[in-house]
Amino acid sequence: MKVLRTPDEAFAGLSDFPFEPRYAEVKDAQSGAPLRIHYIDEGPRNAPVVLMMHGEPTWSYLYRHMIGPVVAAGYRVVAPDLVGFGRSDKPAAKTDYSYARHVGWMRQWLEGLDLRDITLACQDWGSLIGLRLVAAMPERFRAVALSNGGLPEGGPAPRAFAIWRAFSKWSPLFPIGRIIAKGTKRPLSAAEIAAYDAPFPDARYKAGARIFPSFVPFEGNPAVPDQKAAWAVLDQWHKPFLCAFSDGDPITRTGETRFIGRVPGTAGQAHRALEGGHFIQEDDPQGFVAAILDVAAKGAPQ
Repeated sequence: MKVLRTPDEAFAGLSDFPFEPRYAEVKDAQSGAPLRIHYIDEGPRNAPVVLMMHGEPTWSYLYRHMIGPVVAAGYRVVAPDLVGFGRSDKPAAKTDYSYARHVGWMRQWLEGLDLRDITLACQDWGSLIGLRLVAAMPERFRAVALSNGGLPEGGPAPRAFAIWRAFSKWSPLFPIGRIIAKGTKRPLSAAEIAAYDAPFPDARYKAGARIFPSFVPFEGNPAVPDQKAAWAVLDQWHKPFLCAFSDGDPITRTGETRFIGRVPGTAGQAHRALEGGHFIQEDDPQGFVAAILDVAAKGAPQ
């Protein structure tokens, strides 16, 4: 496995991202190759954890407006970069990635830090991976705040997603900062777009971002059995589970209906609609923070 690492200077001068980078190493189970995972870790080490998981094709920079307020509320915030994204290592070949590998890498990272008493805050692929971690290690989690994501277990892909999947596979250009800007309602500044481009100095670094959409387990995907196994756990999940989807995301619209009423922990929660597009962390960070703090408090040990 050939592994690329974005030079540190690519992240110099990032606006509005004052967090100290931290690193942990995992080993790929198939090749044995070491992979360095970057993460943000802010707040008291003995405080309950809020695990903020990003998706495609973003990185922990996505949560920059949310980390401070959640820490100020008394929590420890941990926000990793998935392998292939942000400051984390980037295997160079598309064949080095799979859904199962992503789950395995992040599980190894989470266990290595021995995170417990976790409220998962997730969106996009942060939910596809994060909810698999919840299902694999339910004893480590106390609550879930889900926005603009899901846990597909087969069935046809929504039209908007099918278009995105085809674009990621076939487009000769893959301008990540501009792609993210198209998924927000508020205009991103040139500096913000540059920050989302920073992890990817050239096309060689984009293998993970390019291949991710093909892993979403809609029809005929090999991950469907693993998804169904995860759902078997969520179908018995009685801890607090809150949905806070946005009102303007064509990809995940109505996605909350797949959870509310099915996951027992959704009962009695203050589910809400946030204002924005797909990347709700950019459009309505205050609303997402409020949802996280609400469900985290309800998940506190009695």
